[in-house]
Amino acid sequence: MLKVTRTCLNHRWIEPLFKYTTRFFALLVFLLLSAILISLIAGSWDSIQQFGWSFLWHDEWDPVQNQYGALVPIIGTVITALIALVIAVPVSFGIAAFLTELAPEWLKRPVGIAIEMLAAIPSIIYGMWGLFVFVPLFQEYIQPHLIETLGDLPVFDLLFSGAPFGIGLFSAGLILAIMIIPFISSVMRDVFSVVPPMLKESAYGLGSTTWEVIWKVILPYTRTGVIGSIMLGLGRALGETMAVTFVIGNAFQLPSSLFSPSTSIASAIANEFNEAGGLQKSSLIELGLLLFLITTTVLAISRLMILRMNNKEGKNHEK
Repeated sequence: MLKVTRTCLNHRWIEPLFKYTTRFFALLVFLLLSAILISLIAGSWDSIQQFGWSFLWHDEWDPVQNQYGALVPIIGTVITALIALVIAVPVSFGIAAFLTELAPEWLKRPVGIAIEMLAAIPSIIYGMWGLFVFVPLFQEYIQPHLIETLGDLPVFDLLFSGAPFGIGLFSAGLILAIMIIPFISSVMRDVFSVVPPMLKESAYGLGSTTWEVIWKVILPYTRTGVIGSIMLGLGRALGETMAVTFVIGNAFQLPSSLFSPSTSIASAIANEFNEAGGLQKSSLIELGLLLFLITTTVLAISRLMILRMNNKEGKNHEK
């Protein structure tokens, strides 16, 4: 009887303790986000008061004259992230489809381990490899050929023109693509592998090809996870610092083509924050605030897209 009473007392204390502890951990996430946002706003307040909204569209960054604008880092961040996605998404999709549908059993594990090893490489190693290995090869062999063949064509002359420096937006985007491919492909592979075998076997039984099974069965079943993997890669590309700093050129100038040296928000902060002070430091913190808001907006948009897809699927099932 005494043992039962003690057990009841323990449950009476443990249950509320567990409830409020887990609630505290859940609220702690919002507290941390709020603390980060408040600290960024407080640190950038001088810049906000000095430049206001014009900080977003001014391209000048002059520490001597104390004139700062975020347009160049914002454009550099967006362009490099888009280049990375354009390259990484098809490659990651091909890797995931190959591992789940086409690869023999003896090959799946080595390729999967290789992808995980790529994900484990520090970003500074990618940056060093890009600067000392990729950039010289790109500058000497690939970039001049692209400029000669595509630089005179309409539309392409805006993308592939200028001097072959090797470093620039395209190099940074390509390095970012190599960095995010392991993350996107790993998530895609995992979501592709959860498709019920009966669905695929039924499609094959009706005479579908492997491409038709992937396109009409696997992708519709896993599109929520696929979009999540792409947004994961986009978030990594937007916030990457060291790899981009090595190869983007770190020039505060509006790009005239994809080969132009430029800068990103993360690389600008990494290059100048250590020696910055006063209004310059406040402007760099405001760049960090902008990056925080950009990544938050991307995450919110991805969640809305996933929610809309789920709602459409629910309505289709009701019909």
